[in-house]
Amino acid sequence: MMASLSMAPVSIFRHGADEEKAETARLSSFIGAIAIGDLVKSTLGPKGMDKILLGGGQDSSVTVTNDGATILKAIGVDNPAAKVLVDMSKVQDDEVGDGTTSVTVLAAELLREAELLIAKKIHPQIIIAGWRKATQAAREALREAAVDHGNDELKFQQDLMNIARTTLSSKLLTHHKDHFSKLAVQAVLRLKGSGNLEAVHVIKKLGGSLTDSYLDEGFLLDKRIGVNQPKRIENANILIANTGMDTDKIKIFGSRVRVDSTAKVAEIETAEKEKMKEKVERILKHGINCFINRQLIYNYPEQLFASAGVMAIEHADFVGVERLALVTGGEISSTFDHPELVKLGHCKLIEEVMIGEETLIHFSGVDMGEACTIVLRGATQQILDEAERSLHDALCVLAQTVKETRTVFGGGCSEMLMAKAVSDLANRTPGKEAVAMESFAKALRMLPTIIADNAGYDSAELVSQLRAAHQDNKSTFGLDMSQGAVGDMAALGITESFQVKRQVLLSAAEAAEMILRVDNIIKAAPRKRVPDHHPC
Repeated sequence: MMASLSMAPVSIFRHGADEEKAETARLSSFIGAIAIGDLVKSTLGPKGMDKILLGGGQDSSVTVTNDGATILKAIGVDNPAAKVLVDMSKVQDDEVGDGTTSVTVLAAELLREAELLIAKKIHPQIIIAGWRKATQAAREALREAAVDHGNDELKFQQDLMNIARTTLSSKLLTHHKDHFSKLAVQAVLRLKGSGNLEAVHVIKKLGGSLTDSYLDEGFLLDKRIGVNQPKRIENANILIANTGMDTDKIKIFGSRVRVDSTAKVAEIETAEKEKMKEKVERILKHGINCFINRQLIYNYPEQLFASAGVMAIEHADFVGVERLALVTGGEISSTFDHPELVKLGHCKLIEEVMIGEETLIHFSGVDMGEACTIVLRGATQQILDEAERSLHDALCVLAQTVKETRTVFGGGCSEMLMAKAVSDLANRTPGKEAVAMESFAKALRMLPTIIADNAGYDSAELVSQLRAAHQDNKSTFGLDMSQGAVGDMAALGITESFQVKRQVLLSAAEAAEMILRVDNIIKAAPRKRVPDHHPC
């Protein structure tokens, strides 16, 4: 009797909950993570391919991109391990801006190697111990290989240009990378090391070609100036506000006003108008000649501003108002009773400019000298969106590099360098951990392999040549993808930010280790929908 009882499976979970144990759990984690890696793998490197993402819903937006983070954000993932990789690429995007594909691919390759080791009955904890030592060795090798030109301005500027070119070469802007590298480097150098990318405003305007894009010193606002108001103001004092300027009509929401004649309605309207007039007078007491509001400005107050010779700009959206306040050195105010406490914004000139067929408002000579606007032109909305994403990646990387001035060589050079350091350590390490270290080196070597595969070259031939070159202490050699050969990265100027590479290595190792530790996946029981017997 006891024996038969012990054989019966006992479920301790609520009905509908699901549990995957040991091998099954590990397998589903590996499969999910490797599938995510394979999905973005083809976008890696200068010859990577793009993906088209179709949004659901009625508008079904179309996005064409090869940015790893954008692709992974857009796909709905159900596998828990795949979710870890998606989150990791988001963090990489927020933290350093570039390397989102590399980090996902490296983590997936590490897990692919781990799957083979576990099939050989090596315990996950031994693999993790080996990987930790390997990560440390790779990090040291990367640090030793890093070059710092932070003190030499000319060389550092050349480094920044090279980094911008390398970042943009794997994006849509690759054919115009010299033009856009200049734009990005100029924009970041204007920030004078503050790294505050809020001051760099990117405006997208359809029409023209990508090469028509330019950097404008100052600030552009995509809005209209009110009717009959001055179109050009010199030495502007700007009041930036977030207040309702739309009460010259009666607003009656759910309230009832009883009047015995239409004349009374007119009286109420007149009272409303008087109230608005007072408000405008209070605003004008600040001694301003430009008023920018986040909300609407109705006809009557607009008329009052026009007769006072003040430029009034309505509906400058929230981001626009925030950025304007930052750039002109003003504050956003909502009440106007104490003019002496309000900090006004200043700029030398406000005027209308034409871009393509549209007019924009141009603020030049702003208080914050760092501010600038990059105007992107392009044939379709998709091209503009992708150009903005590519440029954002380049700007983020450059802003990071200005803070952390060390650089390393790209084109698979750093990966081979780290792999060599890890292999050397594995050769000196006794025990099973050495096998794990060797697998780590193999995963690192997969990145140049994938870069070569994506370009349609013979990856086995190129990577073995590259490995031999690194064994021969040619530590600046990497893949030259325009020739399909091994070349000297220092001569070709293929440079990457040390910060980005270090982050890729550490994030991928940590995420892979976390997924490898899993031996049980428990899914909660889905919530039951209670039928609603009380429809409203």
